[in-house]
Amino acid sequence: MAALFRALIFTLAAVVLLLATVLRLLYGGGSYYPDLSTPPLLSEDKLEVAIQSDEPIGNVAVSRDGRIFFTIHPESRPDQNKLMEWQGNSAVPYPSAEMQKTHFQAVLGLVVDQQNRLWTIDHGIHGLGTARLSAFDLGTNKMVHDHVFPSEIAQPGSFLQDLQVDSKGETVYIADVSFFRRNPAIVVYDVEKKTARRVLESDSSVYPQDWVIRNPIKEMVFFEGLIALKPGVDGIALDKQDEWLYYAAMAHEGLYRVRTADLKSRQLSPKELSGRVELFSRKPLSDGLLADRAGTIYITDVEHGSVMRVGPDKKLQTVIRSSRIRWADGLSLGPDGTIYLADSAIPHLMLQTRSHIHSQAPYTIFRFKP
Repeated sequence: MAALFRALIFTLAAVVLLLATVLRLLYGGGSYYPDLSTPPLLSEDKLEVAIQSDEPIGNVAVSRDGRIFFTIHPESRPDQNKLMEWQGNSAVPYPSAEMQKTHFQAVLGLVVDQQNRLWTIDHGIHGLGTARLSAFDLGTNKMVHDHVFPSEIAQPGSFLQDLQVDSKGETVYIADVSFFRRNPAIVVYDVEKKTARRVLESDSSVYPQDWVIRNPIKEMVFFEGLIALKPGVDGIALDKQDEWLYYAAMAHEGLYRVRTADLKSRQLSPKELSGRVELFSRKPLSDGLLADRAGTIYITDVEHGSVMRVGPDKKLQTVIRSSRIRWADGLSLGPDGTIYLADSAIPHLMLQTRSHIHSQAPYTIFRFKP
């Protein structure tokens, strides 16, 4: 009997060791990334507080008439409101309190298109629930588009979390980080036909490299180093001519771009499409991207609390930097050229208790004018 017990203990220990080894091989390890910062173009006092929230911020979107919308970050496990509009000096659920529980599960990314519609992407608890794309007419505040993605698009382990809409409102581009499944991709969605395709799946341009994120609050490793946060394609940005989609994996040194005509083409093979991807520039370990009207790409730096930019000359510069920024996340361009920055404070959310999350409030949306 004692021999059997020892054998069981030995077998269990071997299984645990094997599982730990597999986890570390798949998700752990990594090197430190060099600091690409330059002297900031703007002084820190140019960074203004636009909104403060008791609940953690996800992403932000600003309409052409200055209305500000934001999500409550799904990593904080919100039990009530998930999509908000800032009105006056407080946040109210958008489009209604009722829809917070009946429509949204894990809504994160949002953007306002040129037809004055607010688009939201809900990853459906990493593809295990209902992943959906919705649009709301900001003139009537009514939902005008709703699409639930099938499992072959929003796969179990997927993470649909950032999106861009072309100027005609005909095509939506969505980034699938795919941290758990590890096959990141860009989803191309045809609004009229309500059809979607996964493109550039697991391409080297969307796949994370072996970098460990060192945020001032926390080095982003968990479970004694078995798992490190190394997300795939995260930020995406569309130029104002709808010609190029810029994109970047968070744990990657490169900012890439590809022609939208190639992304939408059904004639190109995966290899041919990959061959048309261009490395545009180096970048920091990043989250959100933004393309302004002049073609400059703004890139958040999650390690140094800053926003950088790169223009047609491909010269990388720090625009603004502040110790107040805990995790530089999504960006949105206001009607007067002001850039809004969602500080999602990710190190205070991931694998943390609700009491810890509440203790770190308030959470902030900043703004600055470059």
